Amino acid sequence: MLSPVVTLSIFQKQPSPQTFSTGEVIFKEGQPGDCMFGILEGEVEILVNDKTVEIIESGEVFGTGILLGIQARTYTAIAKTDCKLAYLDESGFLFAVQETPVFAIKVMKSYSERLSRLQHKL
Repeated sequence: MLSPVVTLSIFQKQPSPQTFSTGEVIFKEGQPGDCMFGILEGEVEILVNDKTVEIIESGEVFGTGILLGIQARTYTAIAKTDCKLAYLDESGFLFAVQETPVFAIKVMKSYSERLSRLQHKL
């Protein structure tokens, strides 16, 4: 499995990281999307039906379902602290997987674990 350091190095190669201030909405449940995110700095709060279900931090990825065939965001993501996020669209994701194939396993594992946690909390 990839360590957060390797995950960060993949995302740090992406141009133009985005910054979000504490409390700023990154995306909302039900919105369409076209990219996944990696947290370079800070923490992100994950909410379903306006209920906090998880807080993730630097080195973690989120929003991956959009690149795995989900049509709309299944949760809301809000900056818990000031955040610096990098993103991968489909072509960037495919390039990252080609360069570091085990990255795909990390992403799928993260997605699967998050989905399992969400199902147990709801």
